[in-house]
Amino acid sequence: MDSVTRGPADLARQGDARWLADALRASRADTLATFAATQAALASSGRSVPQQPQFNPPLWELGHIGWFQSYWMARQPDAERRRGWDADPSVSRLPAARANADALYDSSHVPHDTRWALPLPDADATRAELAQQLAQSLALIDGLAHDDRALYFARLVLLHEDMHHEAALYMAQSLGLLIDDPRWRPAALPKPADALRFEASRWRLGSAGKGFAFDNEWPAHDVDVDACEIDAQVLRWVEFLPFVEQGGYEAPQWWSPAGREWLGQTRARQPLHLRRRASGAWERQQFGTWLALDQALPACHLTAFEAEAWCAWAGRRLPTEAEWERAALTRPDAFRWGAVWEWTASPFEPYPGFVPHPYRDYSAPFFGTRPVLRGASFATQPRMRHARYRNYFSAERNDIFAGFRSCARAAPGA
Repeated sequence: MDSVTRGPADLARQGDARWLADALRASRADTLATFAATQAALASSGRSVPQQPQFNPPLWELGHIGWFQSYWMARQPDAERRRGWDADPSVSRLPAARANADALYDSSHVPHDTRWALPLPDADATRAELAQQLAQSLALIDGLAHDDRALYFARLVLLHEDMHHEAALYMAQSLGLLIDDPRWRPAALPKPADALRFEASRWRLGSAGKGFAFDNEWPAHDVDVDACEIDAQVLRWVEFLPFVEQGGYEAPQWWSPAGREWLGQTRARQPLHLRRRASGAWERQQFGTWLALDQALPACHLTAFEAEAWCAWAGRRLPTEAEWERAALTRPDAFRWGAVWEWTASPFEPYPGFVPHPYRDYSAPFFGTRPVLRGASFATQPRMRHARYRNYFSAERNDIFAGFRSCARAAPGA
């Protein structure tokens, strides 16, 4: 199977060294372009990034991306790097080109609130270091055999950079900064097709076989999945806004206790980045510009609490991640996904038999603290759009490009 028959997400996990080298270059080009656009927008407005938990200083983010790539590629001893997911994360690293790189950019040990005051190199120096780090990575993978262990860390650093690129877009949207790239815009969805029905079945949940997988996707295991009726696509604004207009944010009966607490803390009365004119027309903010709301766009910037409240109001429920994965992989012709990240009813927990991969802080620290999201968003790099990927954010996050689809409460025919 080659690139003609596999999409970018499969190639990111199974592609050869040549494909990975091209993808690393493309990812870096987007990283630098979005960083430049963010810096230009901040400079033109005379603003800086506020010190808030969901943000990082853009210059720190840029340096961290290069540091992470170097830490797991050029600075990891060759024999250990070739062990892939079985590598020892505690092995001594080769020195970084910048003597204090670990003290500046190691996200596992540099407290978040200190990152605004660190003595970071300037943008030009940081870009020069990134170019050197990328060149080292490309040299290491040049000519490598198509071996999953040998290519594991090249795939990891590629997808890590792609994740940070989407995070940069979250921040730009939150701060109203102009990102003038049509690739990172939502698209209108058609009128929903009929819901999809599934009988109860066993499902092989998680990744198996050859290629890369994140540690929280392993090991694949069989689960019983009940019969269900699941929406063929995520909600659009035209389906969500009646809940708002009928006073859903002021009706506590639709909200969970945690949702009511969130409402009390935020005093939210409508979704983030929306406003209603005196005429009753809705507008939305897109990278700093207010636009008339196309209600066929996917409902976005919704917390898990808002998703749950709409479901309670509509007499429906969120799908589990097993229901979502089964539908995505068995009915790809009819199950539309990738418009926004999708909240599920499943808590982010390890699969039975979980073993952490060398990047220990990727999954394990977050188990039991947040829900699973599935799918991808309009701002997700195509390489990240994999049906078995498990995303996870805390339930109150509405800066991310997240929405939801729903399921009937009762099983079909019940």
